[in-house]
Parts: sequence; structure tokens; C-alpha cells
Amino acid sequence: MRPLDARALDWDKGDGLLPAVVQDAGDGAVLMLGYMNRESLARTLEDGLVTFYSRSRQTLWQKGETSGNVLEVVDVAPDCDGDTLLIRARPAGPTCHLGSRTCFDGDDVSALPGFLGHLEDVIRQRLAAAPEGSYVARLVAGGRQRVAQKVGEEGVEFALAAAVGEREAAVEEGADLLFHLMVALQEQGLSLADVIATLETRHTGD
Repeated sequence: MRPLDARALDWDKGDGLLPAVVQDAGDGAVLMLGYMNRESLARTLEDGLVTFYSRSRQTLWQKGETSGNVLEVVDVAPDCDGDTLLIRARPAGPTCHLGSRTCFDGDDVSALPGFLGHLEDVIRQRLAAAPEGSYVARLVAGGRQRVAQKVGEEGVEFALAAAVGEREAAVEEGADLLFHLMVALQEQGLSLADVIATLETRHTGD
């Protein structure tokens, strides 16, 4: 986490409060907006878990203190004017109190960019509705071991294509592998965002 000098922030503009935008460190999804005073920011930086200031109750509250859906801080940065904070965090569960992933969109909307986001949404919908004729629904109905086996099979096929330098085959098998990986993740209540977040924690910049 980058060092943050709270004394350099413009606390006066908002009568001692700063709006704090929380962003998923994995895929960049905007999760929620809260407010912080000096004490809540200090606690956030100290504990590594996002703590806000409640304007209605006029007290501090740690996100997820009752639900368990805490926000683990990765980084806190001010905007150019020093009167707004951007908090990059790893969510432990749904951020919205209504049960959706973010406070700005529902469970059927992925924050992954472009087609991958659309594909993840489709997989999630197939798992939830299990429509007749759906390959995803049929695969998952075969059990978790069958899903895992399919990921393994696709991984081997990709490795074989890559080993002999068959570029077109590697692309085809890579697509199959990624698709089945996404299914396996969704079946366990996970997503590519969780994988991305883990990769980010391993990144050293080298």
C-alpha cells in the first residue's frame, strides 16, 4: 500500500468528511461509495479493512462488521484535489446490503470487460436457471468432479497444442480451457475477478 499523508487532504471542503469510492482490486468494478473522516481513514489504514463514517448515525462502521462481507484494502489514493479517496479493495462477499456484488448493478451484471463479462453473466444465468438444452447446466449437473475433469482435459489438450507449436489449435484449445475454467469457478461461487485479484497480489512489477 502506498503511503498516504492524511494531513494533506482537503478535509475542510466537506466539513471533515471525504467521499470514498471503493473499487474491486481484481477487475476494477466500482463497488460502493461511502464517507470517511480522519478517524475512519486512520482505522482503515491501520487495520487494512475499510471503515466508514456513518452520516446518519454519526459513528464509525466497518464494512461487513455484521455480514462478514468485509473489504480488504489494497491501496488508498486521493484524487488530484485531495478531496476524494479511491480505495482499491478485495471484497469478501457481496458489497451491497441487498446482496448484489456492487451497489450500482445487480448480480446479473459482471464488471469484467467486454465479452468476458458477457460470457460470465451467461454462465451465471445458466447455472441459476438450468434451462433445457444448456451445455453448462448439463455439465454442472454431472457433478463437481466432472466439471473439474473437463477443465483438466482441456488443459492437457491446450498443452499438447502449445508444445508442438500449433498456433490455431492452441487458440481453439485455449478458448475451451478458459470457458471451462469460468464454469468451474462459477460453480464454486467464484469468478475470474478472484483469479485476477490473486494474480495482482503476486505481481512484483518485474
